[in-house]
Amino acid sequence: MRRYGKHTDEDDIRSRPNRKGNRPRTNIRPKHEDAAEGMVLTVDRGRLTCLVEDRIVMAMKARELGRKAAVVGDRVALVGDLSGKKDTLARIVRIETRASLLRRTADDDDPFERVVVANADQLAIVTALADPEPRPRLIDRCLVAAYDGGLKPLLVMTKSDLAPPDKLLELYGDLDIPYVVTSRDELENGDAAGRVRALLDGRITAFVGHSGVGKTTLVNALVPEERRRTTGHVNAVTGRGRHTTTSALALPLDDAAGWVVDTPGVRSFGLAHIDPSRVIHAFPDLEPGTEGCPRACSHDEPDCALDAWVAEGHADPARLYSLRRLLATRERREGD
Repeated sequence: MRRYGKHTDEDDIRSRPNRKGNRPRTNIRPKHEDAAEGMVLTVDRGRLTCLVEDRIVMAMKARELGRKAAVVGDRVALVGDLSGKKDTLARIVRIETRASLLRRTADDDDPFERVVVANADQLAIVTALADPEPRPRLIDRCLVAAYDGGLKPLLVMTKSDLAPPDKLLELYGDLDIPYVVTSRDELENGDAAGRVRALLDGRITAFVGHSGVGKTTLVNALVPEERRRTTGHVNAVTGRGRHTTTSALALPLDDAAGWVVDTPGVRSFGLAHIDPSRVIHAFPDLEPGTEGCPRACSHDEPDCALDAWVAEGHADPARLYSLRRLLATRERREGD
């Protein structure tokens, strides 16, 4: 039954009263053009610590962002109380476009990816030379994630007082990765922190490594005013340390010369989210040789054009071996 006549006027239409007394919903979102710019330093149970100019501001994500989450390193726009005073809370209303993104999954079968840090320039892969023993498979996986996410890798080898770095340097030498070797005594009394610092200036560097490798000790040496509780024990059976850092945290270097992002120790680094075809971009000397490859070439099959490219002298065979080793790590588990 028609409630209104054929020719109705707006005044004839009855509207339901808004019982809640609030404004009706709309798809038009405010632009927040006056929002302040900030950087996310750490995230803890829905609260985000941000740096706005020279103030530390606590914030929460605005409802309008939906499921989009802000992570450490994100450049964000904030509104509300930006004074940084105790018990004040601002709102993050916009997450700016990310220049890089370091991601991982719990394992290679896990479809849920975890964002480690955004907008980092460099990934420092920290590995001990002994106690615990180096895990090349984990290093390879971190390298693949760095290349995929747009970060430049840096290899930091600790505990050189317990074992020499020769084997690792031989394994990764053909990748042309910058590296630095440190010992605990050099970090405490020598110039090791200064040598590492020289590779960090002007950059945002995320530090990753499994527990017990001395990552937090290294971060403490680089940012002494932000002393963090160091790993006090390495299990003699498993070779793994207790987790010291529980959430990612961005720390400024002196004189605003860069940032260090300390991350929790990882026991695995899944690559379920990685597209292997993007790894070749980290090998500019090999990439032109892929023009003759068959479609969807894995670069490790009989028809791959890279074999002929290398045989003709365009690139070092060791570089092709390194590429294929990194691509294969996507198919292998770290303990294999």
